[in-house]
Amino acid sequence: MGRIADALERHDKEKVVKLEDLREEKPRPLPVEEPEVRLARQITAELGSDKSFSESLVMLSSPDSADAETFKVLRGQILFPREGKVPRSVLVTSTLPAEGKTYVVANLAATLAMSIDDYVLAIDADLRRPRLHRMFGYGKVKGLHEYLVGSARLEEITIKSRIDKLSILPAGKPPINPTELLSSKMMLRFLEEVKSRYQDNFIIIDSPPSSVTAETKFLAQHVDGIIYVVMANRTPRKDIEKSIDNLGRDRILGVVFNGYEQVRKSYHRYYERYYKGNNKR
Repeated sequence: MGRIADALERHDKEKVVKLEDLREEKPRPLPVEEPEVRLARQITAELGSDKSFSESLVMLSSPDSADAETFKVLRGQILFPREGKVPRSVLVTSTLPAEGKTYVVANLAATLAMSIDDYVLAIDADLRRPRLHRMFGYGKVKGLHEYLVGSARLEEITIKSRIDKLSILPAGKPPINPTELLSSKMMLRFLEEVKSRYQDNFIIIDSPPSSVTAETKFLAQHVDGIIYVVMANRTPRKDIEKSIDNLGRDRILGVVFNGYEQVRKSYHRYYERYYKGNNKR
């Protein structure tokens, strides 16, 4: 019995040492890395020091952040709607400029392309303030404007991004008559050609703000649904409701509430609890 007792005592001491070692370890990462996070890190590693894409493209720059997680939720709501069929063409707009619609377009397009087998085409139809190409690290390039005036073909203005299965169609040089161009027969022809050529793609369109331009309602009539972006503590509620009514409430797939800090706080509290719980095991 003495030998057995000694062995048990040594075993218990070894267990104590191991547990103390675990307590001294730094918080462990999540046990299973999500495919999007792994892919984002792979892309940024391949780019090396040439990280020309915007930091606002959080699906690449911060793939495990609260914002990136929010776009995964948005992706799920599009891919698995409660009723009706999956929308293949989506217009993203807002009430006023600078509410984050381009930010939503870029990250939604990225998370779709990084997580499904289908291809994605992101179109910048905000001819007044084109920004989508800069989000993905491109300088001045031809785009939708050049197509609408007949100086470029569709295949000449479509760019394959650094994210597999994601293509970008920039706005091009800002024109002097954006309303006329975006409401023209050439724009209808463009939308028809895009849907025909990319019929198996998800098409995400960055539209001008709905309350300050006339063409957004025209564009909204030619897509499967609309995502409406609202900046927290900025846009008056009555203006939001007026714009949504003008576009058609039945056309709204959902509203993205941008700049709401409580979401980030809740996310960080959740993972703090996770790490603490993991370290006590």
